[in-house]
Amino acid sequence: MDLTEARKAKSELVDLARDLAERHGVPTPYGAGADVAPADMVRAPTLSLGIAPQEDGYGIAVRYRLGIPTARAFVRRVSAEIGPRADVRRTGRIRTLSWGSPRPPVATALAAGETDRVRPLRPGVSIAHVDVTAGTLGAFVVRADEPGARYALSNFHVLAGSLAAQPGDVVVQPGPADGGRSPADRVGTLAQVVPLAEGGPATVDAALALLDDGIGIDPAYPVGPVTTTAVAAGGETVEKVGRTTARTHGRVTAIELDDVVVGYGDDLGVLSFDGQIEVEATGDGPFSRGGDSGSLVYREDGVALGLLFAGSETGGANGTGLTYCNPIDAVLTALTVTLSPR
Repeated sequence: MDLTEARKAKSELVDLARDLAERHGVPTPYGAGADVAPADMVRAPTLSLGIAPQEDGYGIAVRYRLGIPTARAFVRRVSAEIGPRADVRRTGRIRTLSWGSPRPPVATALAAGETDRVRPLRPGVSIAHVDVTAGTLGAFVVRADEPGARYALSNFHVLAGSLAAQPGDVVVQPGPADGGRSPADRVGTLAQVVPLAEGGPATVDAALALLDDGIGIDPAYPVGPVTTTAVAAGGETVEKVGRTTARTHGRVTAIELDDVVVGYGDDLGVLSFDGQIEVEATGDGPFSRGGDSGSLVYREDGVALGLLFAGSETGGANGTGLTYCNPIDAVLTALTVTLSPR
């Protein structure tokens, strides 16, 4: 299948998923929006559909969390109708990769990345809202109408952490889980978030911190300034540098993945995301772990593709889980910013 054919097949399979869910009496996120409560979505089979790159074109990415009858029935039907064009994987639960609940960052002593105070600031270091644990500084961004302002880009659940967060809240580097609690650790303030709320599907988990005057930055780490973006086509070899697993390598295994259901803890419960990018590790270890949320995911040539925000318990070629990313262009558009060259 080419990309157009794959998108058509994916659309038709959404109707099949709904039909099977109704037949088995199991709630499903497909097409339900705010009519499905987060608690129901947790019990649902969580069937996610996307586009999977293949050697001679594209297939359908089918991701499921639970081996209950609806999921098994759906997988059998897809396998029968699409055959080798079906890329089926069980993911287990998918959760954010920084917040204290439900998936805390890996302990400081076990992290391979930058958990110390780092000046000048650079991508990949530990950062967070003063009331959050620790996540990752993904990139530096600017606005055309604010030439003197510099912002750090990361996730909502890293730089805000809860619905109670307010613009002007202190952001520290390193994050509090890594000892960032003193006035000297302050690097800026929460400036903007893309709102997250229960109900209909989201697209991005993103926020900005306005950096304080005098805070130096090094946007060239580790591959030179990343200023160009692209839409993930699938199959790309990618990298990221994160607070926990440092620099890792992976491959884009699915694009345009809808109904990616992610656990956010008590404040937001369970949220569904559409249009996501999936990455599996190409080395021996995982592509990401708790604390890597907010990392910028880029091709080996330094072109940005996504903003890392969640990961699964299982799946991937080496069994260490799958990583999920917001498309970077959607992130930058939602925040009305561009990647900064300096």
